[in-house]
Amino acid sequence: MKEVLIFASGIVLFLFGMRKLSAGVQQLFTSRIREYIRYSVRKPVYGLLTGIGTTILFQSSSATILLTVGMVSAGLMTFYHSLGLILGSDIGTVLTVQLVVWKFTDISPFIVVLGGIVWLTAKAKWKAVGEAVFYFGLLFFGLSLVAMTTAPLKEHQAVIHFFQETENPLLGLGIGMLFTGIVQASVIPISILAIMAQQGLITIENALPVVFGANVGATVAVLMASSIANISGRRSAVSHLFFKCFGALACMVALPWLIVTLRSLSSNVAQQVVLGHFLFNFLIVAFFIFLLKPYARLIEKIIPGQEETLPLWPEFLDEKYLASPEKALASVRKELQREITLVQKILVESLQLIKDYKEWKRQNIIYVEFVVDVLRREIVNFLRKISCQQLSPELSQKLFTYTAMANDIERIGDHAVILAKLASNKYQAEVSFTEMGKKELEGIEQRATENLRDAVSLIGERNAEKITNISLREEDIDARVKEARERHLVRYYEGICQAEAGPIFIEMLIHLERISDLCQNVAEYVDELKDF
Repeated sequence: MKEVLIFASGIVLFLFGMRKLSAGVQQLFTSRIREYIRYSVRKPVYGLLTGIGTTILFQSSSATILLTVGMVSAGLMTFYHSLGLILGSDIGTVLTVQLVVWKFTDISPFIVVLGGIVWLTAKAKWKAVGEAVFYFGLLFFGLSLVAMTTAPLKEHQAVIHFFQETENPLLGLGIGMLFTGIVQASVIPISILAIMAQQGLITIENALPVVFGANVGATVAVLMASSIANISGRRSAVSHLFFKCFGALACMVALPWLIVTLRSLSSNVAQQVVLGHFLFNFLIVAFFIFLLKPYARLIEKIIPGQEETLPLWPEFLDEKYLASPEKALASVRKELQREITLVQKILVESLQLIKDYKEWKRQNIIYVEFVVDVLRREIVNFLRKISCQQLSPELSQKLFTYTAMANDIERIGDHAVILAKLASNKYQAEVSFTEMGKKELEGIEQRATENLRDAVSLIGERNAEKITNISLREEDIDARVKEARERHLVRYYEGICQAEAGPIFIEMLIHLERISDLCQNVAEYVDELKDF
């Protein structure tokens, strides 16, 4: 029982270290997402390399694919361009198993201690590095516990007979699929196989089908997550399953030849396990990498529907317009309209989350808000280039107004994202607003949404009536927010509403009021520019 508990503890520590390391790296990844996308969408080979690199950083192919499915679902990447990333992600997991074969588990306690010291004692700049090193070491320390508990098994003849003499490839395939489906990480069973091989407990004939099954089982987590994604996200997840099933079927048919090949490459059974895992995924890549376009069309027929993509880059800014400031500023105005339309989408979806929360929708909002940030930065940089030209007073005023407008629109998106986060807090805390509170919030939401709708329209075409309406609604929202806060205070003291709901309710009111303020800013900018 003691050995069983230590074995289970090792697996838990591995999973904990892997997921914490993956979460930390994803935070870094989001800040560099633009560079990753730039290279991953150009050619399938670039996507392949990006998938390999990202999985090495995450130490989890599932984390890479889940992130890819999320980006596809949000429209930041097309389904076709996601296929290269998916193919590369599974090759990236080979490194973890190879480190196990190289006895990296032996120095894992030193890495854990070193990372922990840096994490606990270093300044803020190095704390994140120390934390990542700590979890990286913890990942392999968990595997070292597994190795420690499996070592005595070589003294038991019944165990040796089961692992070395029982040759049933289909049983091994099923075990690999089931175990990986439960732990949701293919690297765990494959690493355990490598450890058992090092201790002479298993042959390559019995290990290889389990490796194939583990690769197929790795699709479970992605399929579960994609069940709530849009059509494009589901296509990516199903493609991952098809890749793995094709690989498993082909490799099971070619099992005798693969075993001969692996033995010719290495006499070490543990190294043969690693090479078997690599060859499985390499054969999938080699077969599909040049067939991705027809394969994508096939999946699109199997899962029909319209794919919605969201261009990451500005669509109207072009440096050829810089020679003519009037044309350049006209292109900025078109990009501003695109920016505020995206912000409008974020606000509508954030308000929907308050009533019906879905985590995947909040993730999509975060992705779209990133596009808004990119557009603001590109617009401001483009305006900076225009400012180097000789401008008339009228064009100069327009340039400065557009700069302020781009920033205020981006700030509206920030407030909308915070509303989505508050909706998440409300959902997780299982709090609900009173019927009176819901009515007050809905009334303010409606007016803030109308203000943003008119602000979107104003950037397309100046309209004095809409400018006036925005101002009137803004005054009404200020009065409604004040009344709602006072009424909520009364409900709180009377015990009518949940105490936990109060801060969330008040903060939602504040952000809706600020969104309306920023819409009024946009209206005032348009009003100032008579030739808008």
